[in-house]
Amino acid sequence: MFAERLKRLYDRLDGALAVSLVARDGIPVESFSSAELDIEALTAELLAQARAISDDHRELEVGPVRQFAVTTDKYSLMLGSLTDDYYLLLVLGAGGSVGRARYELRRASLDFEDDLV
Repeated sequence: MFAERLKRLYDRLDGALAVSLVARDGIPVESFSSAELDIEALTAELLAQARAISDDHRELEVGPVRQFAVTTDKYSLMLGSLTDDYYLLLVLGAGGSVGRARYELRRASLDFEDDLV
């Protein structure tokens, strides 16, 4: 069920290299990738960073991190919160559209919402 949704999401994103549904502990539940990437390491690191930022924001009372993005020379990595317990990782190549990926992250949160509660 999740694999099909991830594949459809992957197909909608030009420049996508990987998509992954990730549990709160940082372990991927289901992934789809066309590149040799260490999805587990990426998700663990990005989730740790997002949690650290959320902890800082708690003190500022601005709310939890809903999306976290990092752009490097090779990739754009986006992590979005689907629920309190699940996240979606999108990995785009250099030619990928970050704006479109942000839109698709929001759309996916609605698509996955009922099945992840």
